[in-house]
Amino acid sequence: MRQVPTPDEAFDSLMTTTRLWVWCGIGLLVSEATTIAIRADDFARVLRVESEIFANDEKVPLARTLTLFRNGIAWDFLDLPVDAGATTTHIGDDADRVERSADGAENTREAFKANCGEIVLHDPARERAVLIDPSHNLKTQIDTLRLERLSVSLTNWARTSDDRLVRWAGGPDFGDGFKDRTAGLELIGPRVRYDVHFIPAPFPEATEMYRRFADTAILLKALVHPGGVPPFPRLAINQRVAAAGGIPSVVTLQLDVKMSILPGRCDTLRSVHKVHPRLLAGDLERIQQAEMRVAVAESVDLAVYVKRSVRAASRDESAAKPAFLPASSRSAIAQNESLVDETALTRTDAPDS
Repeated sequence: MRQVPTPDEAFDSLMTTTRLWVWCGIGLLVSEATTIAIRADDFARVLRVESEIFANDEKVPLARTLTLFRNGIAWDFLDLPVDAGATTTHIGDDADRVERSADGAENTREAFKANCGEIVLHDPARERAVLIDPSHNLKTQIDTLRLERLSVSLTNWARTSDDRLVRWAGGPDFGDGFKDRTAGLELIGPRVRYDVHFIPAPFPEATEMYRRFADTAILLKALVHPGGVPPFPRLAINQRVAAAGGIPSVVTLQLDVKMSILPGRCDTLRSVHKVHPRLLAGDLERIQQAEMRVAVAESVDLAVYVKRSVRAASRDESAAKPAFLPASSRSAIAQNESLVDETALTRTDAPDS
């Protein structure tokens, strides 16, 4: 009589089949030791963006994220570990190498669970974004139309605000606040300053690819974690950088919090982005793991997702965590304890970067 495989055996079998498919499809066998990179012209236009977010003059980042673009889809892996024992990736000019922690031989599935928080799937072809919480086995889908409605609601709210900063951030014209320079720009508003450095996109399609992802990400943050300055200054910056054929490399946000009614906020945030026109073998495995997570996660609506996932995570966070995080982190910390509602927005003096 044929023995029924255990869940672990079934998972291992699926992973073996997946690795074989990858090898047959693009000539690369995925393994722990493989450090061969997949070039953009080998299969499809790919892009790898590593991000770290720093507060004030701190040397240790608040958060790390990894964004992988492949086949018209972006996978955004959020809340990666920042401790010294975490897996780190370095891509040099001559060779790609992966430095793994001392216990790198542990099961792939457990390593994935330990090394990633929330995942966001950006799927522009299907006009949707999917939020996945691996630790709670949850997912929720947000349609592009919903984000467009949110943008309209935010605009109307911001432009009638009594606060100068919020009213300014409602746009639509930031032209007088922009100062352009070589490979960079500055945007100044009431009590806020954005300083942006950018690099040339590694291939022509990358500019619009990254801009579309960044625009969606900032609107998602405004929907899931309402509060802070409206997203329109960042959308304007994204448009200006894309028009110059660039991708942001360093974004610094300075905020005057002297008049804030909420003390203790950090007044400077810096996002550092490393852009690479190729993926590592480990990146493919990470994507495959994420695809499996999407397939098995329980589908819930956004309000339930926030209540069961985001709030549960926020209870485990340290009370010393800064009161706001930049949009590129999209941290799983709920900044508003009310039910998610596109019109229930709370104003703070902390914009996103």
